[in-house]
Amino acid sequence: MDVQLWTYIIVGLSFALYIGIAIWSKAASTKEFYVAGTGVSSIANGMATAADWMSAASFISMAGMISFAGYDGSVFLMGWTGGYVLLALLLAPYLRKFGKFTVPDFIGERYYSNAARTVAVICALFVSFTYVAGQMRGVGIVFSRFLEVDINTGVIIGMFIVLFYAVLGGMKGITYTQVAQYIILIFAYMLPAIFISIQLTGNPIPQLGFGSTLSNEPGVYLLDKLDGLNRELGFAEYTTGSKPLIDVFAITFALMVGTAGLPHVIVRFFTVPKVRDARSSAGYALFFIAILYTTAPAVAAFARTNLIQTVNNQPYTNMPEWFKKWETTKLIVFEDKNNDGRIQYVSDKEKNELKIDNDIMVLANPEIAKLPNWVVALVAAGGLAAALSTAAGLLLVISSAISHDLLKKQFMPNITEKQELLAARIASIVAVVIAAYFGINPPGFVAAVVALAFGLAASSFFPAIVLGIFYKRMNKEGAIAGMISGLGLMIYYILTFKFNLFGQTTPKDWWFGISPEGFGTVAMCFNVVVSLVVSALTPPPPARVQQLTESIRYPKGAKAAVVHH
Repeated sequence: MDVQLWTYIIVGLSFALYIGIAIWSKAASTKEFYVAGTGVSSIANGMATAADWMSAASFISMAGMISFAGYDGSVFLMGWTGGYVLLALLLAPYLRKFGKFTVPDFIGERYYSNAARTVAVICALFVSFTYVAGQMRGVGIVFSRFLEVDINTGVIIGMFIVLFYAVLGGMKGITYTQVAQYIILIFAYMLPAIFISIQLTGNPIPQLGFGSTLSNEPGVYLLDKLDGLNRELGFAEYTTGSKPLIDVFAITFALMVGTAGLPHVIVRFFTVPKVRDARSSAGYALFFIAILYTTAPAVAAFARTNLIQTVNNQPYTNMPEWFKKWETTKLIVFEDKNNDGRIQYVSDKEKNELKIDNDIMVLANPEIAKLPNWVVALVAAGGLAAALSTAAGLLLVISSAISHDLLKKQFMPNITEKQELLAARIASIVAVVIAAYFGINPPGFVAAVVALAFGLAASSFFPAIVLGIFYKRMNKEGAIAGMISGLGLMIYYILTFKFNLFGQTTPKDWWFGISPEGFGTVAMCFNVVVSLVVSALTPPPPARVQQLTESIRYPKGAKAAVVHH
């Protein structure tokens, strides 16, 4: 069977599974819609959290970026993994003990202010819509290649699938769908990695194959071979970085604190019965995430090595079928500048004849390595699982921010549970249509878009959440001023240096030499300073809020004297 038929079968079966789970787990109450009735086991929640967190950026784009950036791409590995540890240790248990459904709900209650809640809702919508744009583009890329439809049609198909189980099942449907999606995406990521590792190095463990010698060139290490290939073509050595150290630090830190402030991941820790379960599910999720993240550098190196050896200085007429199929998506573009009929893939822009989109590397990797067609189709299903799982979690954040934090908590406090559930579903429908628009008109490739979402989360949510947990003197005036100033600065920087809204810019114009992807670190620091200064100049929070802030940092029953001093 050809790749397309295998894709129809495997993707069709996976979609049938997701829809079946959604029907089985239909939400009957707002508690089930928002937090799955708080009855999810630690292991299931760990898998669901891993699927929610490992988006199209992790599955499709991260290894692709490392393939082309080499050492510089490691910022994404360090930032996202470190951020998850930060979230698991620093935030999740305390937020779970506080007991609110959403991040805006926490901020609204902790800062005793609907104004703070409204600012938090706006931040949540900014972050979620920016993030979901990357997921919908990932869906479009997979469909455009493997179902041979255009990217826009692919985005619309994905929109209807995710709409079905997110609107019907809410968090309950999303949680159990994400468990299935994790199993599919990790199997789809690991299987080709194992096969290619055996092909290239004879080692079945990709993480070890990454540092092994090549089977067909005894004594030559894979990374040395890749460095040599890059040098020959004029590219920077794969194992040597070119980014300034300050930008590496800034991007890594922005991704870390951005991860810890992501509303769709934080809400996952409200779905378990107890605070102890929140901690253990965070540990399980870290293990499930580490399987993919420790494999990504190997996948990147395998794909880059095979790609260069397949295409460079080869006759265009000899290109395999996968090359021609990707050309139809315009994610690979060949322009024969010297009319010799051969592909010149070099770093010199004047001479280079091949443009390759970062986002295709993981999806094309099994085809480049000549793996069986069913493996290629499985990777397509895995990419869709990664994109759709995160898109669903983000849509829930958007719908709950509107129905719970705006309608129920502010504009229509007397709304019934049934009406609130209906409002949440309507908000999901509107949100998925907007998300599809961003998927059709994306501001950049998947991982770049997602990196900006992390910067927005870092500059807005993270200081308000951390100071809200660990600094009882933090008041509403400080939190509101900090969130507005941090988010505003970050948006200004993105518009200036990413979209050139205020005139043409180059990397030489970056403040402190920090890229837009890393500027969340600076905006976050600005948020903290503004928050603390404004807080010091305005009245302290009410005594009950200060007591509550202290109480959430201790296990139940412990240090009771501290709470009531």
